[in-house]
Amino acid sequence: MARIAAPAPALPTTPAPPALGTMHMGTRLDERESFGLLDRFVELGGRWLDTSDNYYFDQDPSGLGGQSEAVIGRWLRANPGAPVRISTKVGAEPNRPGGFPDDLEGLAPDAVDRALSRSLERLGVDAVDLYWAHIEDHDVPFTQVVDTFGVLVADGRVRAWGLSNHPSWRLAVARLHAREAGLAGPSAYQQRFSYLQPLPGTEVEGQPVELGMLGADGLDLLRRDPALTGWVYTPLLRGAYDRADRPLSTEYRHPGNERRMKALAEVAGGRGLSRGQVALAWLTGGAPALVPIIGGSRIEQLDEAWRGATTVLTAEERETLDAAG
Repeated sequence: MARIAAPAPALPTTPAPPALGTMHMGTRLDERESFGLLDRFVELGGRWLDTSDNYYFDQDPSGLGGQSEAVIGRWLRANPGAPVRISTKVGAEPNRPGGFPDDLEGLAPDAVDRALSRSLERLGVDAVDLYWAHIEDHDVPFTQVVDTFGVLVADGRVRAWGLSNHPSWRLAVARLHAREAGLAGPSAYQQRFSYLQPLPGTEVEGQPVELGMLGADGLDLLRRDPALTGWVYTPLLRGAYDRADRPLSTEYRHPGNERRMKALAEVAGGRGLSRGQVALAWLTGGAPALVPIIGGSRIEQLDEAWRGATTVLTAEERETLDAAG
């Protein structure tokens, strides 16, 4: 019997909303700069703020994190009733200055409980809207991690939870175990991803591959399960799409990406957009529609990213981009 191919997933008519990355708030960005970006993001229509309890330990004299959450907390107190939702993470905060990446808080139940209490205090909220297991903890049974986060949802201190920098098979296991245990399973998955792709099997500059790259299996899982939301970080490759002073790192320099850059330039020229803006539109309007975490240190950078992420590409433009790679 001939196999009937499954229909291609329908493309969304509106893009997935971007989230605001706040990693550098409270360290590289002072309070005035941070508040300005937060204000502008909400003015544009943004709702999700993405942070972590370890942001950003590497830029603070203490060697520990929490600065980003603290700035967001002060902004929330200065803007009561602000229409935002909070996404924060646990697991990768160093236990001591210089402890990253070998001595981290991890995902043991007590460690997660303590970290969440500190995050809630810094943020000044009773619950976080989305709580991520930031990285894998190989010293804790994974089913125990699932139980820990599921109980936090049941307790009301967390409204939903997700997995960041975990292989996609962990996501499938987590959802199955949570269902059998009668607990809330992960509803979101966060990995690094962009239109340009590194050579398979190569180490990505500044981030070992094992920390989390969204691969074909993860994309397929997101396509098949509409209850899952895919978030992607470093969507603009730190400016490499458009900035001459930020060239692509070695693992991104290959013929496939040369073809993709030409396709980006073609679509961008026809739309009056930058290549990075088109890359964001490709992410938010695809199948699955992905939530890019956008950022920048200046208002104009945020405005440019927002325009790209909220642009809806035509079917012909997407065909041009997809056919390049």
